[in-house]
Amino acid sequence: MISKKLEIKRGSDPILCVAILTLLLVGLVMVYSSSAVYAMEEYGDPFFFLKRQVIWLILGGIILFYMSSFDYKNLERLAYPTMAVTFVLLLLVMIPQLSKEVGGARRWISIGGINFQPSELAKFALAIFIAKSLVKRANRLSDFMYGYLPKLIVFGFFFLPILNQPDFGTAIIIGIVSFLMFFVGGVRPKFLFYSCLTLLPFLLSAIMGAEYRRRRIFAFLDPWQDPSNGGFQAIQSFYAFGRGGFSGTGLGKSSQKLFYLPEAHTDFIFAIIGEELGLLGAGTIVILFGILLWRGFRAALQVKDPFGSNLAIGLTILIVFQAFTNMSVAVGLLPTKGLTLPFISLGGSSLLVTMLCAGVLLNISEHAAKRF
Repeated sequence: MISKKLEIKRGSDPILCVAILTLLLVGLVMVYSSSAVYAMEEYGDPFFFLKRQVIWLILGGIILFYMSSFDYKNLERLAYPTMAVTFVLLLLVMIPQLSKEVGGARRWISIGGINFQPSELAKFALAIFIAKSLVKRANRLSDFMYGYLPKLIVFGFFFLPILNQPDFGTAIIIGIVSFLMFFVGGVRPKFLFYSCLTLLPFLLSAIMGAEYRRRRIFAFLDPWQDPSNGGFQAIQSFYAFGRGGFSGTGLGKSSQKLFYLPEAHTDFIFAIIGEELGLLGAGTIVILFGILLWRGFRAALQVKDPFGSNLAIGLTILIVFQAFTNMSVAVGLLPTKGLTLPFISLGGSSLLVTMLCAGVLLNISEHAAKRF
C-alpha cells in the first residue's frame, strides 16, 4: 500500500507543480514590494501585509498538500454536501450580525475576527457539482428538461445571491466557467445561448442599477474623461506599465505604489509587476499561467475517468480565466472588476480557494496516463 502511494505521488506533474510554486513565490515577493510603504504609513509596520500573506500561504500550503494527496474521486460523492454547505454560507452573508460590509458590499462572514468570503468557495463547489452532473446525466445532455435544466437551476441558486451581495466580478467568473464546462461536457450550444439571453437582463439590471458600475463602464471606454475619479485607477495602471518599459524600474522601485495606484497589493498588483519588472516580468507571469492552462488541460485529456476530466477542465478555467480577467483590467482591456490575481495578490479566501483548486488539479495530474 505504501509503495503504491509513493508510485502515484511520483506521477505528479512536475511542470504544473513548478509553475504553481513559482507563482506563489512571485506573489510573496510582490505583496511585500507593493505594500511595504502603505503598510508603514497605515499600520507602522512595513511587514504588516507580508506577515498576513505568509500566514495565509502556510494555511493554503497545508490545504494544497492535503488535496494533492487526497484522491479526487472522493470529491464526486462530496459534491452535494459541499454545495449545501456553500449555499448556507451564502445565506449567512445576508445576516448583518454574522457578516461584514465593506464599501457597500456584504460579501464576508466574520467570525472571531476572521473574515471568509463564501463566494470564493462557491467557485470550487460549482465546479465539483457540474463535473459530477455532467457524468451522472451524460446520456441526457441533449434533453433540456431532464439533462440541462436541473443544472441551470442549481447554478441560479448560487449566481443570483452572489450577484446580489453585490459581487459582480465573481458572478461573471462562475457564470463563464460554468457555461464553458457545460459546453465542453456536451450540453447543446443552443441551450447555452438561450440561457445567456435569459441571464442578460439580470446582468444589465445589475450594471445600470449601480452608479459605480456605470462609472466603471464609462471609465473603461475613456479613462481620461474622468481622470480623477472613475478613470483614476486605469490611468495610474497605464503609468505603471509605461514607466516599467521592457526591463522595469527594478524590484522595490515602483513610484505608483506610493499612494498613486489604489489596491496596488491586491487588484492591481500586476501593474506593479509591470512597473518594477517590466515587460519581461509581466510576460513571465502570463507564460506561467499559460503553462498552468496547458498542463491542466493535459491532465484533463489524459485522466481516465470523465469526472476527473470535467473537474480538471473546470478548475483550470477557473484559475486561468480569473488571472486573464485581472491582467486584462490592469492593461485596460476590461473594466475594473475587483478580482485578485490568483496566487499573487494579497491572500485570504481567494488564496485559500485557489490553492485548494491547485491541490486537486495536482492530484488529478497524478492519475494522468502519461507523465509528460
